Amino acid sequence: MELKEKLASSFLAFENKVDIDTTSKVHDIRTEAFGAFESKGFPTKKDEEWKYTSLNAVLKHDYNVFPKAVPTLAYEQVKKFLLNETDCYNLIFIDGVFSSFLSETTHDGLDVCVMSAALEKPKYKMVIDTYFNQLANKNNSLSDLNTAFSNEGAYIQIPKNTVVPKPIQIVNFSTGTEKELLIQPRNLVIVGENAHVQIVERHQSLTENNTLTNSVTEIFVKTRGIVDVYKMQNDRASASLIDSTFVSQERDSVASVHTFSFGGNLTRNNLEFYQEGMHCVSHLNGISILNEKQHVDNHTLVKHKAPNCESHEMYKGIYDDRSTGVFNGKVIVEQAAQKINAFQQNNNIIVGDKASVNTKPQLEIFADDVKCSHGCTIGQLDESALFYMQQRGIPKKEAKALLMYAFSNDALKDVKIPELKAQLNKIIAHKLDVKIGFDL
Repeated sequence: MELKEKLASSFLAFENKVDIDTTSKVHDIRTEAFGAFESKGFPTKKDEEWKYTSLNAVLKHDYNVFPKAVPTLAYEQVKKFLLNETDCYNLIFIDGVFSSFLSETTHDGLDVCVMSAALEKPKYKMVIDTYFNQLANKNNSLSDLNTAFSNEGAYIQIPKNTVVPKPIQIVNFSTGTEKELLIQPRNLVIVGENAHVQIVERHQSLTENNTLTNSVTEIFVKTRGIVDVYKMQNDRASASLIDSTFVSQERDSVASVHTFSFGGNLTRNNLEFYQEGMHCVSHLNGISILNEKQHVDNHTLVKHKAPNCESHEMYKGIYDDRSTGVFNGKVIVEQAAQKINAFQQNNNIIVGDKASVNTKPQLEIFADDVKCSHGCTIGQLDESALFYMQQRGIPKKEAKALLMYAFSNDALKDVKIPELKAQLNKIIAHKLDVKIGFDL
């Protein structure tokens, strides 16, 4: 049975499994979303937005949609994947199912809880009806698929004038209990007026069995709200990730999404920003360090709808062996969006002879009073710089690592959680296969 056919039968089972009023708006949204997915199917390389990324090898597996049994994990088994020295709210999911034992939720002044509760409980109905699937329904068949099966994930609502005292950590573990498993987390984040929150999200496979994660996150940032999101991918070679994040900003808000891609088989990061009000600031930073046959596709969109806004986009990549990097970034400035400052840059270093990069920065400007720039570079390490460092007693291997670390550091300088920054430094040092003082 093909995966698409299996999903059709699984959707009927899901409808019977989930306890929800069939007359509710959520039920209608799910049904409509699955119809849209059936109509469009999985994206192929014939689609312009997927020209450089094929899902054929990922979709050939016979994924289970629902785990037959959900194992428990001890804290000792997963602590190395968590921020342990930083006090956090924790939302931990095992094979797509919430683990209350490993998690720390709260309803004290803010809501940090599970999506399934928000979708089912009457007290959240007004919020769900207002925000759920308002951004993700943007002609994306994989987002439609996630919406159809949406149930488990993170629900975060920050009231106005609230500074969340500690980061919120969302981690999805896959254990290998199933031979092949499809996980579809759904997150909804609402940042109130004058509110501030930091969110760390990670998907981690603990098995060599094949896993596919199709994740969707919707983030709404109200007037003068601030949100910092850190997405870290350092998974096993048997794990693939399709992550779609949609951000809507009201006036005077600041939203930052940092994407770190180090592991996994195939990773596709879809990131879309919609600036709805004046004086918005958006930051999109990413770093990819790949080897072997890894494939990472960073796909971004920033849509400026109002005047006097900014967007700053910096993605860097280091590619070794037979790895492949893709960057497809688009900035759209609508006619009403005058006095926009939009910066977009993608820089890449190719280390391996058979590594490849496909980069396509784009600007679509319909306003006449803007300051916009975009660019990309693809090259190798500077041989003269390497020679200079070797003449001063630095071995060639360490010299290469220093240059590559310096190259990638621009994407780390805005990480505001010290423990997370230290973890990223260690991962980079490990990926570069050298120790040069990063383990501090």
